[in-house]
Order: sequence, then structure tokens, then C-alpha cells
Amino acid sequence: MLDPRDIYTVDEEAVDRLFDGAAGSPGPGAGPVLVYALRGYVDAGSTGTLVLDHLLDEFESTTIATFDADQLIDYRSKRTSITFDTDHWSDYVEPVIRLEHLRDAEGTGFLVMRGPEPDLQWERFVAATTQLVDRLGVSLAVTVHGIPMGIPHTRPLTTTTHATRRELLGEARSWFGRVDVPASAAALLELRLGEAGHDAVGFAVHVPHYLSQSPYPPAAVAAIDHVERVTGLDLRVSSLDSAVLETADEVERQVAESDEVAAVVRALEEQYDAFSRSVGESSLLAQDAPLPTADEIGDEFERFLAQQRDD
Repeated sequence: MLDPRDIYTVDEEAVDRLFDGAAGSPGPGAGPVLVYALRGYVDAGSTGTLVLDHLLDEFESTTIATFDADQLIDYRSKRTSITFDTDHWSDYVEPVIRLEHLRDAEGTGFLVMRGPEPDLQWERFVAATTQLVDRLGVSLAVTVHGIPMGIPHTRPLTTTTHATRRELLGEARSWFGRVDVPASAAALLELRLGEAGHDAVGFAVHVPHYLSQSPYPPAAVAAIDHVERVTGLDLRVSSLDSAVLETADEVERQVAESDEVAAVVRALEEQYDAFSRSVGESSLLAQDAPLPTADEIGDEFERFLAQQRDD
């Protein structure tokens, strides 16, 4: 592996100011929480993106480290945008992977890592992030994203929790058994942090599959609630209340306009309730209830999703 130190640059002045000295470490595990989400992997309802957008909208941030995206991103697979203005090119949207410092509503400092998921050099990227975790004494790394699930929007959102130590899971229910899934840089980071003795936990919020392609604020609220619970941070989740109500009203309007959609939602409700009444099921889906497909949602939700993407 090439030297991980060569793919990131630290703002030493910012570290010195925020961490009381350029050495920058409050001691192993005694420093701030790290919240991270990388765009490009499965993120139903744009859950991880909404969470980080909320944090950066609510709290002032200071960049303390920047990764060299030129070494990590495949531009042909993740084409960014550039504006053509009459007769010249302008406004190139440069891909950026950053580590930023924020303070919550009570003034407690924490870190956020955001940007596109690297296409290349995952192990080197993870090693570089681990170096920063060590240097800044990160006490807990937390990641969030959404996964599509055959559940109705009318029931409480459930979550799959994973962690580097069982003690970090609390009373979280395991919805799945052992399964192989496509890897992600975020998952690899959690794995390697655990192997290095760091605490890390992740929350995958279950998003109704028929709403998974559009931003779904209720999932972001559920994710932030979990982050607040395990970190003690005050992340002003109530600021998303209006977006949650707006989304709920629009979805209900779409359901009310279609008997077909309403029937599918009722079937999902029955399935969800059947599982809730069962004991010891290994799957989120009750075994005696058929799973409606996304196609059964019909043109009404197709139009709804298209409208959401346009917005």
C-alpha cells in the first residue's frame, strides 16, 4: 500500500485552534464523535445525504482535513458537472471528500466526514481515515444510510444496527441473519476501525421501497435520533419537522388518489403488523404474507417520485 499520509492534507492551524495544540490528540478515544456518510452506495430515501445536509445547515463547520479526490475518484464513472455559458466553460463542480469540525446546539464539538465514496484505493483511504481518527482521539465513529424495505410509510421506521462491539448495539433487534452483500467503503472503514480497537456503529434505516428513490425526511429524522442517542449530541432534529409533515401530506395525497396504491399500502400494513405480533422471526417480513413488488405501486407513485426528483 502507498503511504496513506499522501492522500490527505490537514489544516494544521485549524487543528491547533480546535484541539489545543498541533499534536491534536485529546488521548485515545477521548476526543470527538465522528459522523460520516459517503455518497454512492445504497442510500434509500437519501437518508445519509439528508442527515449530513441537516448538520451542515444547522451548525457552522471548519474543514480540518481534505482528501485528494484525484487519487480516489473515477471521473468517468462519477461524472460531476460543468457549466457551458454561451461561449465558455465555467462553474466546475469539483468532487471533494472532507473532514469537518462542527459544534452541536450545546457547543459540543464533533466531526463530519462527507463526500463521494472513493472508487479507488479503499484500503489506503481507510488507513488514512484511521490515522485521522487516531490523531484526533475520535471516541466513536457513526455512519448512517437508508436501505429499501417492504414496509408501509404508515408504521414506525425500523433500523438495522451494526457495530464493532456487541455492547454498542444496546437492545437493537437483528432483522437479518448472515448474508453477503456488495461491499462499501463505509462498511470497510467500520470493519477496519473495529480491527484497530476503535468503537464504531452504523444505522441503516428501513425506507419504504416505493419511496426509496426520493429524499425521505422521516428516515433522516430516525437516523439522527439514533445518532443523538448513542453520542449524546444535540443535533436540532426538530428543524426537520416541517419537511417531515410536508412529505407525509404529499404521500397521503397520492395514496388517497389511487385505490390501487391504497390496497398495496394496506397489504404492507398487514404484513408489518403480522411480523410485529410474531416472536423470534429472523426476517422483517412475515413468512405467511406475500411481498408486493415495487411495480404494484402504479403510476401514481411513479409520478410522485418524478416530482420529488425534479424538486
